[in-house]
Amino acid sequence: MGRKLGQLLGGCVLAATLAPSAAAQELAIAEPEAPAPRLTLERTNRRLPRTGDPIWDLKLEIPGQPVRHFEAVSGRAEYQGANRHQLGSQAPLPPGTYSIGAVEPLGHEYPRELGPVWIGLEPLFSTGRRVLGIHLDPSAGRNWNSGTGGCIGLIHRDEMLSLAELVRRSAAQTLIVSN
Repeated sequence: MGRKLGQLLGGCVLAATLAPSAAAQELAIAEPEAPAPRLTLERTNRRLPRTGDPIWDLKLEIPGQPVRHFEAVSGRAEYQGANRHQLGSQAPLPPGTYSIGAVEPLGHEYPRELGPVWIGLEPLFSTGRRVLGIHLDPSAGRNWNSGTGGCIGLIHRDEMLSLAELVRRSAAQTLIVSN
């Protein structure tokens, strides 16, 4: 009887040992992926006082960290209603999802209007727009050159540098333009 009990208990111990492992595997399959860092761009009702450019909210969400907001412009004030899919329209970025490229420092050979850093954007949908990115707009709210040719232009230099570092560190890969 002792031998049968040992075999029986051994089988129960074995079954008990295997059961959590199998359940854990099943749970691991069913668990959703952790949220990834992402940027979203949304037009606000605010405008730059001197030039009338709409202010856009560029929001960075990194899981486990507070949400960060950056004031930006996109397109030029007088072209906000232009065809957002047409190359050269100077309209804001078209709504949709974009892949975020590498953070690249810009040297003196680039126009001053691009600022010190460029973050490339690639639309994940069909559009006529090309060479899109996030950069500083040093003229925002100051003069006739306020706004962008269609990119996202941050209004404040320190925020552009901060955003670039946060995007680089977090490896954010997605931008969603909502409106």
